Amino acid sequence: MPPRRIVGRLSIGRKRLAGICRCAAGHAKLGGVTSDANDAHARPSGDAPPPLYDLDVPTPTHAERARTLAGQVTVGTLSTIAAEPEGYPYGSFVTVAFDAGNPVFLVSTLAEHTRNMMRDARASLVVVETGSPDPLANGRVTLIGTSAKVEGDEGRSRAAFLQTHPNAAYYADFRDFAFWKLSVESIRYIGGYGRMSWVESADWHAAEADPLATAADAIVTHMNEDHADAMVLYCQAFSRAKDISAAQMTAIDRYGFEMSAVTDEGPRPVRLAFPAEVRTNDEARAALIQMLKEARTRLV
Repeated sequence: MPPRRIVGRLSIGRKRLAGICRCAAGHAKLGGVTSDANDAHARPSGDAPPPLYDLDVPTPTHAERARTLAGQVTVGTLSTIAAEPEGYPYGSFVTVAFDAGNPVFLVSTLAEHTRNMMRDARASLVVVETGSPDPLANGRVTLIGTSAKVEGDEGRSRAAFLQTHPNAAYYADFRDFAFWKLSVESIRYIGGYGRMSWVESADWHAAEADPLATAADAIVTHMNEDHADAMVLYCQAFSRAKDISAAQMTAIDRYGFEMSAVTDEGPRPVRLAFPAEVRTNDEARAALIQMLKEARTRLV
């Protein structure tokens, strides 16, 4: 399972995908089934072995994964409708921040993309995470909507942008610069191989970035380097991965964590849920210790 890859229905010309509903634990199921319903490449063909974990385990929704990804990215590709050559998509590298889920830009009137937005408000922004040496294993989000110059009180947009890009304060008040905002209407989320969907705009705006996101890599590294034996115990006690030689944590979020278990057939994904949602490093540590104690009790 890809590490921590963390997006709406296209408003025009697409069938609406099954809505996101919540399972009894309050976490994601898509269209009343598991998340594979929107993960086209995740559906195996042939005689694939049964999964080693409960597919109904609490998992971040695609909206939550997308908001988490976007919240950690500060640059992207802004595509506008070109005035010349007329009608072609025009891609620009831009710096970006987010205000309530809507991208905010500080752009110059001299820039081609600004001129394009003044002529045609339709635009999209692609943000991409880094980390995996395989570019296609990295998550990405495409945000589609209408752009507009922020008029009047720039307070929230200005504060959001300068908090993310403090050096921009040097030119933020130049007469040829202005803040623009993309009002997100449709979102496409791709979380690497086998994890993708259109996510409802309402779900995108309501979703919260994962509170463990900034610490996740450090937690994963610590667990694999200092507690490798615990990974095996977690798998054996709480999943169907009983006969394994090793396991590594690959991702962690507020609802649980993911591992890659080494079996005779090769590496297999395992996802386990925390006893309760966690929101801080200390809470995650306490939950992992609690689960390890329980695993040891179960395996006696």
